[in-house]
Amino acid sequence: MTTVPEKPAGESPLALLFYLITGTVLGILFIKGEVVSWFRIQEMFRLQSIHMYGTIGSAVMVGGASVWLIKRFKMRSLTGEPIVIEPKEHTPGFKRYWMGGATFGLGWALLGACPGPIFTLAGGGAPVYFVAIASAVAGAYSYALWGSRLPH
Repeated sequence: MTTVPEKPAGESPLALLFYLITGTVLGILFIKGEVVSWFRIQEMFRLQSIHMYGTIGSAVMVGGASVWLIKRFKMRSLTGEPIVIEPKEHTPGFKRYWMGGATFGLGWALLGACPGPIFTLAGGGAPVYFVAIASAVAGAYSYALWGSRLPH
């Protein structure tokens, strides 16, 4: 008799439903808060408005406080495993993070959206973003094929 391996806790139907609901709520909040607005993003890159900087800054503060709390109280995941956050090393290869961030920012400025809100924008009535989704998938697929040949 063969046994079917159990799915990880994060792949259970209940967990997937939770992710769907959470993503939907975040999408609604992003649209209502104008976080995914092309005009707001352009204002940010043209230094004409503080709206996006305030949003990003508050997200960084919440993230920083969350990481501090996780480390301070040695928190565990819902499945009981310890949460370990490895520090980034400032090695000679560290410049790739800066280069990747600059590339990401350039793409964000040109497209008017970062990867997460692309789905919200496409679902919120801007079908041109399906082209961006297809391009992102093509880029990820290309990296999967040829990434081992690239310098790291």
